This record gives sequence, structure tokens and C-alpha cells, in this order.
Amino acid sequence: MTVSAGLASRWIRRHLPVANPRIRLLCFPHAGGTASFFRSWPKHFPADVEVLSLRYPGREDRLNEAFIDAMDPLVDSVTDALVPLLDRPLAFFGHSMGASVAHEVAVRLESQHDFRLHRLLVSARPAPHLLGTYRLHLEDDDSLAADVRRLDKNSSGILADPDLRELVLPAIRADYRLVGTYQPRGIEKIKSPIVAYAGDTDPEVSFADVQGWNAVSPDGFRFRAFQGDHFYLVPHEKELVTDVVQQLCQD
Repeated sequence: MTVSAGLASRWIRRHLPVANPRIRLLCFPHAGGTASFFRSWPKHFPADVEVLSLRYPGREDRLNEAFIDAMDPLVDSVTDALVPLLDRPLAFFGHSMGASVAHEVAVRLESQHDFRLHRLLVSARPAPHLLGTYRLHLEDDDSLAADVRRLDKNSSGILADPDLRELVLPAIRADYRLVGTYQPRGIEKIKSPIVAYAGDTDPEVSFADVQGWNAVSPDGFRFRAFQGDHFYLVPHEKELVTDVVQQLCQD
């Protein structure tokens, strides 16, 4: 089986194909995010690490497909799509909403396929048992756009353009609905170590929220903070990826 075959090719983007990777890293985008958010990451990785991104329906080259706005059907689909990748070590990196999706997929891989991730790396997301109540998906477009700008100052230009705003808001609303209706089943522990990252001026997530992931893994936990807000990983890409590479090189 190959990564590009069948169902996997719909869900997984290979930024730089690696013929015989030692390990694969699958990146899970944030709410409203796309696979291309991680397009520059592979240049920072060793040649034997294959960097992949999850392709959510309803955006980029899946623009004509229906959004999936609930956690369980999304996670079930992703889990099925990942079966061809279980032939070698696999790690996940999930940012914001993507961290919750990555964790739920990790739980299913263990329970359904007896597969343990090498590492689960989570970013700017409270631990499952510390998630708050989110209802912004019930608000109007202006409120939704204002919240996106609050978290991501770089989004202001896109949201100020009526045509671009009309293009991106449906995906954002679908993902906010997923976040708002997601109800974790307590603390679902996984067997793989967890590494958690956060920005020190994130208006949405506190260090305590992110450090709560310690309760999810009995096999080890590490936390690292960066200067910056909810999207600290953009200006600190190289520094963050250097740390990720170090984690992937550990047993």
C-alpha cells in the first residue's frame, strides 16, 4: 500500500514525497485551516522524514465536497484513510482544533488497529477535559470574523475583502460548529508520549490549559512555550520545527 493510493490520497497531502521514510509526520490544521498551512515545513526536516498534511473537505482541492462539521464522522473518516500509513512509525502534530482531531484519531488507532503513535504533538489547545463551551458557530458572520481576527491578526486582510470573506467563512463556520458541538468523553488516555506547545500571549488558551495534556499520556509529557499569540507557530516556524524534529528522533 502507498500513501497516495485510494482513500488516503483524498485526505492526505504529500508536500515532498519520500520514497522510504523512517517516520511520517501528519499535520492537522486549525479551524478554517488548510493543508497548505504546513507547505513550508518539509524544508526544515531530515530527508528521511515525510511531512504530510490533512486535507479537510470543503476547501482547496476538495472545495466541491461537503464540510464535515461534527467530530465523530470526521475522525472516523480520517482513521480509515490512515490505514495505508501504518506500515511504519507515525507522529501527529495538531494545531488548535487540529490537536483535538489528532487526539481523537490517536485514540481510534489504538482501539481499532492496535497502533501506537510515536508522538502526539499538540499546539495551542486545551486538554480534552479542560475545554470550555464554544457557541460562536451560532453567531452571525461579523461575530465569527471578529473572533478569527482576535486569534489571527494576519487574517484581517482576507476578511476585509468581501469576495474572500465569502469564500473562507463557510469553512470557518463548519469548523467552529465542530468545535462547539464536540463533547470529549472524559480523559481518554493514549499510550504515546505527548508534547504540547503554546504561545505566551495567546488570548484563547492558557499555559495551564495546555499543560493539562499531561493527564492524557501516562507514557511521558513535555511542554514548551514560545513568544507569541495563538498563531505563534508562524513567526517561530523554524524554531518550532527544530523542536519537533528532535522529538521525532527520540525512541
